[in-house]
Amino acid sequence: MHLIHRGIVNKKYKENLLNSFKQSFKKGFGIETDIHATKDHKFVCYHDFTLTRIFKKKQSIKNLNYQEIKEISIKHNKPIPLFQDLLKISKNKFSLFIEIKPTFSKKLLRKLVKETSKYSKCVFISFKHQNIFNLLKLNKKTKVGLSFSPPTSVKSIIKKSKIKNIDFLILDKVYIKNKDIQNLEIKKYFYTIKKGSDFKKYNKKNNLIFENL
Repeated sequence: MHLIHRGIVNKKYKENLLNSFKQSFKKGFGIETDIHATKDHKFVCYHDFTLTRIFKKKQSIKNLNYQEIKEISIKHNKPIPLFQDLLKISKNKFSLFIEIKPTFSKKLLRKLVKETSKYSKCVFISFKHQNIFNLLKLNKKTKVGLSFSPPTSVKSIIKKSKIKNIDFLILDKVYIKNKDIQNLEIKKYFYTIKKGSDFKKYNKKNNLIFENL
């Protein structure tokens, strides 16, 4: 099974927008996306910690209410969606790998678990592994994955893959050829595949997170 990275089906579809997610589902793929929490504790689908890269505004997501973010993003024709809206359009039919970008408080994690309780296709992933461990404390049946990037050692990845109740490893594509990684029985996803040649080379034996193909 493969996932589309941030809903970027092709250059026409921008990252983490509802129309991009809809197109991903239309093509039959699940998605990997990112979430942050706003000042008023709304979960939004957005990658960066600030509005700088996308909207040229040096403001942090965590310091803005959702209505402020909505108004700014709509003016730029790139409306930042609520996570709830993504859940609704997924109709519990497509896999959603949700990357928690910041470190969430236990209160926010409880809210997240509650909001997704009826959506069995959700998998929570994070490079900040404490998010995942805290989610499991709240509900050990929550589907979760640990994310890794270089320079994390293969030895460290293997060690953490053995932690109880971890369902997935989310790995930078630099690890895809490593035999020790490939031999792990845990399910793995490799990110981000951006070349058609790489997709063709690896898609038959690996789960990939890809874009623009």
